Amino acid sequence: GNFGNVYMACHFIVALKVLFKSQIEKEGLEYQLRREIDIQAHLQRTHNILHLYNYFHDARRVYLILEYAPRGELYKELQNSHAFDEPRTATVMEELADALTYCHEKKVIHRNMKPEKLLLGLMGEVKMADFGWSVRKKMCGTLDYLPPEMIEGRIYNEKVDLWCLGVLCYELLVGNPPFESTSHSETYRHILKVDVRFPASIPLRAWDLISRLLRYQPSEQQPLAQVLKHPWVRAHSRRVLPPAAQMASLALSTPILL
Repeated sequence: GNFGNVYMACHFIVALKVLFKSQIEKEGLEYQLRREIDIQAHLQRTHNILHLYNYFHDARRVYLILEYAPRGELYKELQNSHAFDEPRTATVMEELADALTYCHEKKVIHRNMKPEKLLLGLMGEVKMADFGWSVRKKMCGTLDYLPPEMIEGRIYNEKVDLWCLGVLCYELLVGNPPFESTSHSETYRHILKVDVRFPASIPLRAWDLISRLLRYQPSEQQPLAQVLKHPWVRAHSRRVLPPAAQMASLALSTPILL
């Protein structure tokens, strides 16, 4: 990261994120770090959020003990592939829609769900990380992923994550974000007009999902429950739950006989 290093610890494999207090204090990010730790420590019951096991600190550094994501950033795999196919993209959409449902139930908004902030587990499953942005009240996040209500300074809610999900789906299928332009002002203009140009390579049902997420009025956006049920996601997702999650899902769907 910008303020420290990440190491892989052994015996029980974890990622040890080491942050330097002097740099954090210099940038005035103490509150953001405390909130990131607090939020991530309370988001532990889903397979698609990077787990924070614990943390400690000394006079100079803060140490975060995190789940190890062996395949690194989603962004790097996207760069290598240029674009993902339908099964890979639909799988990511299902995983993130499920994880965001859990976050929103816990009153947490991520706000910055770009490929660089998404990590990959051993089997390629997505892990949401970097919750430092999730409590910021000012305009934050990557410009290409900002929704209209944040650009215009309007009151916003958890639906900003739906916008990010639509932008991400487009970028995974095409290889670049839908509103990417040569200048910030041009990018802002495209976002505020929801000026999305779909190449012929985007399948019709994927186009339908993206267009339902990228709406100027948040009230018109497709809710997460409908993203999970969307025909394109259902037809192409290859999501595989870990054994513990499979058992929990089975328990929830199995009636109890008395």
